[in-house]
Formats: sequence, C-alpha cells, structure tokens
Amino acid sequence: MTNAQAWDYAVGMIKVDGLEPTEEFKEYIEKEKRGEVTMEDIKEYLDKKYKVKEEATA
Repeated sequence: MTNAQAWDYAVGMIKVDGLEPTEEFKEYIEKEKRGEVTMEDIKEYLDKKYKVKEEATA
C-alpha cells in the first residue's frame, strides 16, 4: 500500500462514520503525500489543535 493509498483509506474510514476531515487537515494530508511535511509534523499539528489544556490545581 502506498502512502497516498493509506491516507485515502484512513479518510474513507473517517467518512464511514459520517465525519469529514477539516480543510486544514486535508491540506496537511496532501503535503504529507508530497513529502513536504512528515508524520511527526502532522502529529504535532493534531496535538496542538486538540490538546486538552490542564487546569492548574492549587
């Protein structure tokens, strides 16, 4: 399976659940397919976007 096929499969699995990746994430996917970003870059993007902020406890 090529990298592009793997991404197409992953996006297809998301769509099966009635969900749609954001346009921004789709752009990251296309960049990764072209070798412009790495999987680590995508992981960092997702971590920043969806990271739950921990509240300071006193």
